[in-house]
Amino acid sequence: MPLSKPPLADTLDRRMPAAHRSALAGVLIPEAALRRRIALMGRAIARDYAGKEVLVIPLLSGAVLFLADLLRRLPFPLRVDFLGVSSYGQGTESGDLVFNKDLQLDVRGAHVLVIDDILDTGKTLRAVTGKLLAMKPASLRTCVLLDKVGRRVGSFEADYVGFRIPNLFVVGYGMDFAARYRNLPYVGVLKPEVYAPKPARRSAA
Repeated sequence: MPLSKPPLADTLDRRMPAAHRSALAGVLIPEAALRRRIALMGRAIARDYAGKEVLVIPLLSGAVLFLADLLRRLPFPLRVDFLGVSSYGQGTESGDLVFNKDLQLDVRGAHVLVIDDILDTGKTLRAVTGKLLAMKPASLRTCVLLDKVGRRVGSFEADYVGFRIPNLFVVGYGMDFAARYRNLPYVGVLKPEVYAPKPARRSAA
């Protein structure tokens, strides 16, 4: 499926809280562009899974808004189960992966579609697909809204990709920083000074 390049930065929505406006450098992908691209992704996925029942496995919590909009574009029978994965590291760098919510449905023999918000290093999706493949599904594909190719470690690629983006810290549309900004209806770019570690203060002599 051909990839879409994100549109040029949009102006910030004046309806958003002032604290959010001051934290964002701009809007990378507006609402309308998200809707158009997700509709195209839904058509491609529907075509590939025609005549099959699919087990959709979103990763918590960043994929929730993307999932809600994508599911409404999928006309085939499906079941949904959530998998929780957290990365514990320093600052904005990913660390050790921990599965903090396991599946309730049986993966064996199912056509599985894993949905995540963003693919960057590939560490999370490699771990998730490895875990799921050990459960013997009939097939396994991955779907991400955003792909940061410049951050990749190794050769992992998703089967369905919404937008290929540069190495920017993005929030909104389900994605967060420090548990904030998930409710923004577009993908925004966070200013570096918001997420950069603060320099330690030197004590007076």
